[in-house]
Amino acid sequence: MDIKQLYDIFIASTGVSTDSRTLRGGELFFALKGESFDGNAYAMKALEAGAARAVVDAASEVARSGDPRLVPVEDTLRTLKELAAWHRNQCFVDGKRLTVIGLTGTNGKTTTKELIRAVLAKKYVVTATEGNLNNDIGVPLSVLKINASTQIAVIEMGASHPDDIAVLVPVSQPDFGLITNVGKAHLEGFGSYEGVKCAKGQLYDYVAAHGKAVFVNADDPVLMEMAADRGLDILPYGLHFAGAELLPISAEEPFVRIRLSGGKVVETRLVGSYNAANVLAAIAVGRHFGVSLDDAADAVSAYVPSNNRSQMRRTERNVLIEDLYNANPSSMAAALDNFEAMQDRHRVALLGDMRELGTDSLAEHIKVVERLKQNGLEQVFLVGEEFTKAVAAAGGSIPCFPDSDALAAWLGAHPLSGCTVLIKGSR
Repeated sequence: MDIKQLYDIFIASTGVSTDSRTLRGGELFFALKGESFDGNAYAMKALEAGAARAVVDAASEVARSGDPRLVPVEDTLRTLKELAAWHRNQCFVDGKRLTVIGLTGTNGKTTTKELIRAVLAKKYVVTATEGNLNNDIGVPLSVLKINASTQIAVIEMGASHPDDIAVLVPVSQPDFGLITNVGKAHLEGFGSYEGVKCAKGQLYDYVAAHGKAVFVNADDPVLMEMAADRGLDILPYGLHFAGAELLPISAEEPFVRIRLSGGKVVETRLVGSYNAANVLAAIAVGRHFGVSLDDAADAVSAYVPSNNRSQMRRTERNVLIEDLYNANPSSMAAALDNFEAMQDRHRVALLGDMRELGTDSLAEHIKVVERLKQNGLEQVFLVGEEFTKAVAAAGGSIPCFPDSDALAAWLGAHPLSGCTVLIKGSR
């Protein structure tokens, strides 16, 4: 069966599913394989649960059953990507090819994507990546959710290996690109900071060859250089570039507030000054596509973060700043920058290990420890093997715990009260 025939089946279906437990009926089920699962083993269950057809590996045992509802292919994941790319090329709005904005970066991808979605939704019907489904499965699934009512799409792409973005851009085929930043993360996979730049830059490469322009934080010399080197049309934004300013923060006023050059103040529900660039990126995208500044600011103000990204929560005893989705040197530095700027006397930090840093791990953890020894926080507690080794190497006396349970037990016996507490870690 060729991709055109499979596309006809997709169009007649109620959508695509890769999880037999979530079927509602009429879907095209893809039997994907991973290190710890094999979707081919659930293909018949998917059909029994209401899937219209099931795409399976031709070499699998289930494919030999001869059931006419099965669609045997050489590689189910590759076929999923091919189907998504085919669908991308069939999507038009008023006779013009659907506009897709592609998004990647070391930190802030999902928050920026959600802000862009909110701003664009003031004028358009938007299809965007759900949550952080930004890998080689999530991107094609996001593209396949584009439907006849979609007027613009925002597709987030993640990467932890050198060619991840290069594999994803032919699926989403972005007309516009946006890289939030380039930092030290997944160094085990990328090999070095230059490897991160090269990998993220593959989005710029695609737009330079096939797209229109890129939105670039003009305050970031690395991104500006990457875009200029490729001869890209640049749509700039940025705090200093726009003559905007951050308003002071405190435990009572912890949220990012930005005064624009014209005097307008953009209110947010985001904690962390590093989110200013994400907010301005969303406003810049909206303005380019005809969303008024007032509407864009209203959308940003109404956005409430989730998934432990830049959230603030008040308990009976303390104010918690929760930044728990991911920890790497770039995001750790940004979180501490913001925390140190808070006008509060009783500041406490609970920090967890930064993972996947390879041979740079000890040095990067020592940098954090040295900073903590000098930044005037009332108390600091560190969790994990990497921080424990770093404290020993740096000759510090910061309390370290082997895991989160051990720290929780200690805090249970020695509860904090009246503090502003930064909790920074991964998951």
